[in-house]
Amino acid sequence: MNTNDSLKIGLVSISDRASSGVYEDKGLPALHDWLNQALKTPWEADSRLIADDQSTIENTLMDLVDRGGCHLVLTTGGTGPARRDVTPEATLAIADKEMPGFGEEMRRISLNFVPTAILSRQVAVIRGQALIINLPGQPKAIRETLEGLRHSDGSMRHQGIFAAVPYCIDLIGGPYIETKETVIAAFRPKSALRAR
Repeated sequence: MNTNDSLKIGLVSISDRASSGVYEDKGLPALHDWLNQALKTPWEADSRLIADDQSTIENTLMDLVDRGGCHLVLTTGGTGPARRDVTPEATLAIADKEMPGFGEEMRRISLNFVPTAILSRQVAVIRGQALIINLPGQPKAIRETLEGLRHSDGSMRHQGIFAAVPYCIDLIGGPYIETKETVIAAFRPKSALRAR
């Protein structure tokens, strides 16, 4: 287990128009902002802005994991039903294992807001010792799926998917990740908790 590794996170925004400069990318800043708010563990990012092209996506994910040493890769964009939306296909093509619960839960969270959430095809996979998760494309949806939904008094109504990420990283041999509980409380069984 590489428990002494510093946490490295790959961030990938997938958009033909943003990558060609037609409009400003909002995915990467949204991911950076949320991770900075949520993580107690020091981390470093390797960020990429790429086009909706399956081979480009596959090569980028492999580069981040195999050569870049990322423990977690978060992608945003390219998960709908449109012809150019190929992020899930690229992610599955380079996977060792699929983790279907992440996609199921992201769709369930988004269905609280829009019925078209069922059109989303986000997946999550393991490659080597890295977890790769396809997130929605909009900054608001990124936050909601990672963090969850709260009642008006701030109490948690529906836990976000990131609560399960640190323990998943533990199980595949990555570094121990701690979160700020006011944003998202990481869940681990008692036997997996470390003394602070």
